[in-house]
Amino acid sequence: MNDYLDLLRHADKDAIRALRAANEQLLGSDKKGILRFREPFEAVRHLRAGHLDLGGDTVTIGAGNELNETDRQTLHETLRAFMPWRKGPWSVFGIDIDAEWRSCRKWGRLLPELPDLAGKRVADIGSNNGYYMFRMAHHRPELVLGFEPYLQHYFAFQTLNSLAGLDNLHTELLGVEHLGLYENCFDVIFLMGILYHRISPVESLREVKKAMRPGGTLIVESQAIPGDAPIALFPEKTYAKAPGTFFVPTGACLANWLGRAGFREIKIFCSHPMGPDEQRKTDWMTFESYHDFIDPADPSKTIEGYPAPLRVFLKGVNR
Repeated sequence: MNDYLDLLRHADKDAIRALRAANEQLLGSDKKGILRFREPFEAVRHLRAGHLDLGGDTVTIGAGNELNETDRQTLHETLRAFMPWRKGPWSVFGIDIDAEWRSCRKWGRLLPELPDLAGKRVADIGSNNGYYMFRMAHHRPELVLGFEPYLQHYFAFQTLNSLAGLDNLHTELLGVEHLGLYENCFDVIFLMGILYHRISPVESLREVKKAMRPGGTLIVESQAIPGDAPIALFPEKTYAKAPGTFFVPTGACLANWLGRAGFREIKIFCSHPMGPDEQRKTDWMTFESYHDFIDPADPSKTIEGYPAPLRVFLKGVNR
């Protein structure tokens, strides 16, 4: 298979390949944290889907009648090994995965503002198990590159795409902090569910901008607090039980961050409250979810007493 880096003329290929080599050495080790995910992935690498449907709310890879009972049982065990499933829904050879997030709703909200992806080079930052990458693939991009630093999600994607066999989808075990290595590479960047986890969100946006080609489009989706003033909440310790949450902005504040980072034509195109019908426990994600993060006596507040979160969507152009 060709290396997608051959498409990216301005990328720092030596540095990226050095990081990739270090990651491959780690992924090939016998550490228990690696084997926990690598062994299930390797158990189903011989399988290939004959049927794909990437255009519906459920990403469908394979049909139930394509597998014998032994392979189906092995695949089921492999998919369960990647729990908890955060993004979905999926149907994999007839095995339905009801993920924590009904991610199809988020995709549906951004579809009216989705730039043309046909023939484009796209990055999905914090790509998780690749649900949105597969939805992007329906629009015929030249390349979708996922940045995903967590082993569980990385191997989940590798497994799904090994089954699907899409050669324009790739992922690297990298994070938003590595975008500077991809200067002037992407026509479209998706930055969804990331910024409130960054201690310096404007600096992160500037790194994102460096990775974009002139005229490129940034799609941002973020947790937010209600209000029209350009302010951000900085929680004392946790926000909705998440310790890695720093600045939680209003939509207006987030728009100002994009402006300070150098983006133009900034537009807030959707804002909606979060709720337990969209983020919840399932058989494939059995840990705490939205219901546990909110004050049971006052659903307008988090368990810590902060304003309950909204989700906001913005787009900006690299001018």
